[in-house]
Amino acid sequence: MRGRIYERRSDLSPDGHYMIYFAMNGRWHGPAKGSWTAISRAPYLKAVTLLPKGDCWNGGGLFTSHDRFWLNDGYCHAAAHDRNEVRRDTEFQPDGGVGNECLGVYFPRLLRDGWALTSRPTNRTPGPFVFEKPFARGWSLRKRAYASFPTRQGTGCYWDEHDLVHHRREIVTAFPDWEWAEVDGKRLVWAQGGMLHCGNVNASGLAEPGVLIDLNSMEFEPIAAPY
Repeated sequence: MRGRIYERRSDLSPDGHYMIYFAMNGRWHGPAKGSWTAISRAPYLKAVTLLPKGDCWNGGGLFTSHDRFWLNDGYCHAAAHDRNEVRRDTEFQPDGGVGNECLGVYFPRLLRDGWALTSRPTNRTPGPFVFEKPFARGWSLRKRAYASFPTRQGTGCYWDEHDLVHHRREIVTAFPDWEWAEVDGKRLVWAQGGMLHCGNVNASGLAEPGVLIDLNSMEFEPIAAPY
């Protein structure tokens, strides 16, 4: 595929077997209508369910079980191909979505995965949406989710920044270069500089950081899905 995958409108099934994603290649007269929602067998992109869209409003979705998904529909989705490996959940209603673009899926995904919304922008106090997730030893991971212009260099209108916060001791340590971060059991994991990192915390903050994988040397290789 040559196009843009909207990662904030995408999701993995709880067992990691399936992926739902929204993508755009701008070929508006093609079979996928230039933008589409697809469900594939992770980590491949080949659709077992293909839902052409034709524009970039809504799209994507969330898994509600191993084999059921909520479609961020709005309008226009119509199945062009469906192996019936997964089923659409028409009763699920996501909480916390904002607007008809990425935040309509991204924010419900954060809330589902244990993040708490602690602050939102207003006309009087512009700024990011702020989410937090408790970690260990009194520390929390804070995610500042921006949805505005002007943007940071190298980002679109949606981007995140992260802090480590100890509310009781009034400590805030900013990590502006973390592009993504999450609590993974008893450790933190984050993406920075083309690498996936991990680390723990002690009384002073981040400790024992290490690199899980360096992806900078990877080059594109077309790999056909084995299905």
